[in-house]
Amino acid sequence: MKAIILAAGYATRLYPLTLNKPKALLTIGKQTILDFVVNEIKTITEIDEIFIITNDKFYQQFCEWNNSSYSDVKITVLNDNTTDDTNKLGAIGDIQFVIDKMSISDDILIMASDNIFTFKLIDFYNEFKKKHKDMILISEIENKEDLKRMANVVTDENGRVLEMVEKPPVPISDTAAYASYFYKKDTIPLLKEYLTQGNNPDAPGFFPSWLCSKKDVYAYKFQGECYDIGTPQAYKEIGELFKDKE
Repeated sequence: MKAIILAAGYATRLYPLTLNKPKALLTIGKQTILDFVVNEIKTITEIDEIFIITNDKFYQQFCEWNNSSYSDVKITVLNDNTTDDTNKLGAIGDIQFVIDKMSISDDILIMASDNIFTFKLIDFYNEFKKKHKDMILISEIENKEDLKRMANVVTDENGRVLEMVEKPPVPISDTAAYASYFYKKDTIPLLKEYLTQGNNPDAPGFFPSWLCSKKDVYAYKFQGECYDIGTPQAYKEIGELFKDKE
């Protein structure tokens, strides 16, 4: 199994914090956000390589982080050669870039590089292995305005995704998806089909929204918290919350 970490965004909402530093390399507590994500991925021993896809602006910083951080897991940093929001590939475009560049044909884990969470990623993986189906990560959200900024999900009683809509103006449920996905290897060719059809390449939730009409996709409802660091105020608050954690 391979893991792809999405780190090609420019995080303009976090300026000036991210004007010259990628969001994933901001520190939370005693480590970077990216360290937190990688350490959770490492709990899944079946993952034998991690790919970090970034842009030309921040590529060298990620390479420097990689050279000084890990010796117990293979990490490859890739440059999608984009320079700003005007020519970015989008999250799904970046996933396809990695798949093509590295000839990936294994099961894959896709993760955002900028989420801090309190659940165990291994539990999500174990559910994926148990179901042996493509899986998304969900949680119930009380705030309706937050739901409008996320992918909304409707499932049946067994957790199968019946409908998924990215950033709806009117929420379709009280359940939202987070940017973590397990895809089986036979799903990988469908990413190219999705893009070839001219579908939206930007937010990663657009693909499973399309995929659930083609094949079974299941949802894992986690217990705990998942924090999306989108503003300087959110970064400050989460930093306080995790300031003493390793």
